[in-house]
Amino acid sequence: MNKLGKKSYQNKIINLIIWAVVSWFLILLDQYTKYLAINHLKGKKPLILWEGVFEFLYSENRGAAFGILQGKQFFFFIIGIVVLIFAAYIMWHLPSWRDSHYCWLGFCIILITAGAAGNMVDRIIQGYVVDFLYFRLINFPIFNVADIYVTTATFALLLLMLFFYTEEDLEIFKFFPKSNPDQGGNTM
Repeated sequence: MNKLGKKSYQNKIINLIIWAVVSWFLILLDQYTKYLAINHLKGKKPLILWEGVFEFLYSENRGAAFGILQGKQFFFFIIGIVVLIFAAYIMWHLPSWRDSHYCWLGFCIILITAGAAGNMVDRIIQGYVVDFLYFRLINFPIFNVADIYVTTATFALLLLMLFFYTEEDLEIFKFFPKSNPDQGGNTM
């Protein structure tokens, strides 16, 4: 392996390590908040933080967002595995974290990973996801910290894809990148 190839391989390993360590930290944070919700909210009246606006309200969600697909735990497990595989693929192909152009993309992938895995842990261990954050003012569905990770990262990713990254920036993630005629590739 030449020096450039070794450096690229080292960057890929560093990307995966950063992805794993930061994701695990965020998953632990999510699980800790759910632990607190179970121990302090389950079977009790909501803890009102702002009357009529926001409260902590314990809920067991056996479906997806907005209560759809109730009881389809195996389906959610498969979706979670697909998300983790896709995230690992992106992190493997991501240039070095020192490249500030791609660090936002990497951070979004970490948040999505942590959110998907955090809720997957609940589904595996308990058979449901613990939700406890409730905006009563708009009657928004009850959610949790993992949901915040996924929603925030997905919104940020959408903005990055629309306004920041170009098609050329994302070429490194394609399964079948375009051949470059200057490199002797097939142009058909």
